[in-house]
Amino acid sequence: MVSVAHSVAFRGVEACLVEVQCSLSPGLPGFSVVGLPDKAVSEAKERVRAALSCMAIAFPSKKVTINLSPADLPKEGSHFDLPIAVSLLAALEIIPKDITQSVVALGELSLDGKIIPVNGALPAAMTAAAEGYGLICPEACGKEAAWVSSARVIAAKTLGDVVRHFTGQVPIEQAIPGEIATTARTKDLSEVKGQERAKRALEIAAAGRHHMIMIGTPGSGKSMLAQRLPGVLPPMTAMEALETSMIHSVAGLLDEGGITRDRPFRDPHHTSSMAAIIGGGRLAKPGEVSLAHNGVLFMDEFPEYQRNVLETLRQPIETGEVMISRANAHVRYPCRFMLVAAANPCRCGYLSDPARACARVPKCGDDYLGRISGPLMDRFDLRVDVPPVAYTDLDLPANGETSDTVAARVTAAQAVQQHRFEDRSDMRCNADAAGEALEDIASPDAEGRDLLLRAAERFNLSARGYHRVLRVARTIADLDHSAQVRRPHIAEAISFRLVSPAEA
Repeated sequence: MVSVAHSVAFRGVEACLVEVQCSLSPGLPGFSVVGLPDKAVSEAKERVRAALSCMAIAFPSKKVTINLSPADLPKEGSHFDLPIAVSLLAALEIIPKDITQSVVALGELSLDGKIIPVNGALPAAMTAAAEGYGLICPEACGKEAAWVSSARVIAAKTLGDVVRHFTGQVPIEQAIPGEIATTARTKDLSEVKGQERAKRALEIAAAGRHHMIMIGTPGSGKSMLAQRLPGVLPPMTAMEALETSMIHSVAGLLDEGGITRDRPFRDPHHTSSMAAIIGGGRLAKPGEVSLAHNGVLFMDEFPEYQRNVLETLRQPIETGEVMISRANAHVRYPCRFMLVAAANPCRCGYLSDPARACARVPKCGDDYLGRISGPLMDRFDLRVDVPPVAYTDLDLPANGETSDTVAARVTAAQAVQQHRFEDRSDMRCNADAAGEALEDIASPDAEGRDLLLRAAERFNLSARGYHRVLRVARTIADLDHSAQVRRPHIAEAISFRLVSPAEA
């Protein structure tokens, strides 16, 4: 006799349906799992055996074979414990077979039968709903999975609870979604003294979701500015929140099942490896670029990152997705993020200060920033010099615009872009515009085009650089409530294309 339950195998944020088949056949007693299981799945048989023993259920003295179908799909993770146990209990006729065939189960079993939380409950619930199945998951994952309203989610604490639910003794109520998580804002843009040009660049970057690099001496406020960027960004839309939450669910970062509308802000250390930034590892987990999807990736001390790490950013910046290739699988993760980088002008950091600069000036600056390749630097829409702030200015009262004031303008500009791209699934903001669409929305007036052509010739702008100036100019026009991109918008966009405003 063969009994069937279902589970999922993860390929990126995609949850692929897996049929868990259990066969009891005559022969020497044994317990085997087939279907390309990894070590964690193979060890499930010991955890299942111990959990059944704790429930006083005698393990069958037959040959037990668990097949995970399709057999050519790699199966990874401890979440296969629960579906294996459910399939075995159905084969033992302890729970009805017809019910187990219509559920997707995932959860790790402890030796005493408790169901331990696992990653990926949200994408598993979406797959279950798409197939018309119910979902059984650990109690701690119920609030997360219940956000998929079309899925019937049962969150159980122990394997015994699952048995009592299926046999109708003690039915478990359907799980309810968790609360929408919100983070209290504690850092306001008004706290930054001076740096008006950097604040303006930050507003433009937020409005069009443009990539930005800040170059300045140590202590000039680069990190302080970046940390206040989330406060001027509008909340994620429902679709963006779902996309981001699915990635965080796979990575195990959702807090008590709460989906958040706050845009992610990731700030990895400059010693992070390529697998940590791009994604990878033995199980091909998402990296920082994917965890920052629909949000901000802040990379401080940008030239200090390993060269190969920086170069791997080039393709994700352009395509909005990252492909992690392995010998037996190719995993794709989305990664539409704003890259905000910060760097000192040289290794000592005081290139522009003769009193404190090292003896290698100006060569030290060329060597240090030379760690950022030309193709990578070309992908930054906004380049801003952040000059030092005199200590005498620190006692001045904070009289700059608040984050709420700037956020209102950013939200209004993004609303215009959402309306502009409502018929384009591949574009959400000005930073995504390309080809004919960019020419249609950002075609400048005659004076603006003449200025752009002369600037492109003088500063040797690449074709990518030319288009990025147009995108930034379109965002500046949106902030200015202008339907037409005009000469002042082009001029300001060009000024932010240069490493130093003095070069303009």
